[in-house]
Amino acid sequence: MGGGPDKKGVPMKIVVDYDLCESNAICMQILPEVFEVRDDDFLYVLDESPAEELRPKVEECVNRCPKQAISIEG
Repeated sequence: MGGGPDKKGVPMKIVVDYDLCESNAICMQILPEVFEVRDDDFLYVLDESPAEELRPKVEECVNRCPKQAISIEG
């Protein structure tokens, strides 16, 4: 797995498999500026390509998602 400074110019992209997602909102608790579960009980990604300094928190969301519905490209 890669990432970090050696991937200059390739922004991180958050990918959600909505078929797996159960809107548990764990990602929203970790990173509310990127993930939001609304009153309709669906997960919304507010920023699909967040700043690189948020990568550790995005990775925590990926690792803590009970359905493994979140992944990172780039």
